[in-house]
Amino acid sequence: MAAPQPLYERIERQLRARLDTAADGDPFPSEPRLAEEFGVARMTIRAALAGLEREGRLERIPGRGSFVRKAAPARPVGTLLSFHDEVLASGGIPRSRLLEATVRPARPDEASALYPQAPPKDATVVAVTRVRLRDDVPLAIERAVFPGTLTALLAADLETGSVHSALRRLGLQPTLGSSLLSARTADADAAVLDVGPNTPMLVETRSILDQHGNPLEHTVSSYVADRYTLKVAFTVSAPAQGDAG
Repeated sequence: MAAPQPLYERIERQLRARLDTAADGDPFPSEPRLAEEFGVARMTIRAALAGLEREGRLERIPGRGSFVRKAAPARPVGTLLSFHDEVLASGGIPRSRLLEATVRPARPDEASALYPQAPPKDATVVAVTRVRLRDDVPLAIERAVFPGTLTALLAADLETGSVHSALRRLGLQPTLGSSLLSARTADADAAVLDVGPNTPMLVETRSILDQHGNPLEHTVSSYVADRYTLKVAFTVSAPAQGDAG
């Protein structure tokens, strides 16, 4: 005779069904409320929630409560698609919270990226820093810079519109890009992303050229790791001749 299923697993199954019908970002009942609903101890509810949290189905935000999280859409790394268009393509609503939009002196790394041949000593950049949201859930903080001549970008809709669309209206076509991927913790960006300072972040440093092969954009986007994923397609290299491994 099979052993009876533990109580916390039966509760977890019911909660999982509830999550399946909820929308991303919906508030989820607290431990005390669930304990009262199911007539069990909080320890039992905590055990039922643990697996759901590990899977990323639930997110607890200190001081705010628990929220439903749907699986993060995966973006193919080899696809050049703006965040705005990417979210629309996945059925979401894109929005940005503008933190900075200004013309300022270029930092050395920015000057090297945007003026690779001979960075002028007085090089400037159009700097745009935004929190990027999908269905009002903050996914990333994006720090983008453009050549200092593109001051017309500052007149674009930087909160509900697409910067790439604004560039196209200026006659510039984002054409070719390259990215480097790294990782860090949220640290000072935690507050604007509604996460803890030790939250893992996926960092994409991206450079884009226009249709003439000129540097157009240099962007560092830091994504909340459990809210965003990248999909990588690759080929497997044949082993060198004589390599038995």
